[in-house]
Amino acid sequence: MVEKTLVVRMPQGLHARPATQFIKISQTFQSSIQVCKAAHCVDGKSILGLMSLAVANEESITLKIDGTDEKVALETLERLLTEGVS
Repeated sequence: MVEKTLVVRMPQGLHARPATQFIKISQTFQSSIQVCKAAHCVDGKSILGLMSLAVANEESITLKIDGTDEKVALETLERLLTEGVS
């Protein structure tokens, strides 16, 4: 299992379009992915769960990823959230 706290760097936060992109990318990995904001964690492959976090620009979230491709998943999702690049 890998876990990393990072700051979201998206001008409008993790709203509908970037959340959808996050979900599409996370679903390509076999690993389980959790996204946590404060004490609330959701399935990183669920659009409703991710949208319920209401992550704004410059907010911290924690990614918890467990599985065979966890390191690649973490690197890819981190780039998306901090640089806007998948």
